[in-house]
Amino acid sequence: MPAPALRQRMEEALAALPLIAILRGISPGEAQRAATILHAAGFRLVEVPLNSPQPFDSIAAIRSCLPPDVIVGAGTVTALAEVRHLAELRADMVVMPHADTEVIAEAKARGMVCVPGIATPTEAFAALKAGADGLKIFPAELIGPRVIKALKAVLPRGIRLIPVGGIAPDTMKPFVEAGATGFGLGSALYSAGMPLDHLAERAKRFVAAWQDLTA
Repeated sequence: MPAPALRQRMEEALAALPLIAILRGISPGEAQRAATILHAAGFRLVEVPLNSPQPFDSIAAIRSCLPPDVIVGAGTVTALAEVRHLAELRADMVVMPHADTEVIAEAKARGMVCVPGIATPTEAFAALKAGADGLKIFPAELIGPRVIKALKAVLPRGIRLIPVGGIAPDTMKPFVEAGATGFGLGSALYSAGMPLDHLAERAKRFVAAWQDLTA
């Protein structure tokens, strides 16, 4: 199970800004600069998907350059061995595209928070039973706000619902109105090979959009 200190850090990070920066395709050589840019913009949750080049090296580099208040982890985690490797790197968070309960349980056993991907009530309840700390609504552009509203009506109170997939600053509002409590931000925030100066500007737009919605 995650240590109380990690759970507290996770809650504080989400309270500060519940937007997960997804750096899919980032290379280890760019990872620290990108992470520093995001931290300066206010981000406190950073994810490197494991289908990026040398993702474990990037995760280690990001963890080493950011302060403890930032939650650093991996996305597209699908195997138990990947969870174990992340634990060795002292990663904080496991994010999944699916709701494999064995992977969720392994992440929890290794002391990390886990946010699995779900699209149905069956997946949602199975993931929570396995110990999920929040639910990644994926792919959000297909599931849509109406499904999130329906899920929220039946799930236990306080469960964090985090849409991922196709989220842009101008598409966040209907998801928030439906009950979303944060977002995972992919290609609208970062795409492989983009100039990192562009990342700073995109990050500012997302932060401003969230602040406008929750003011």
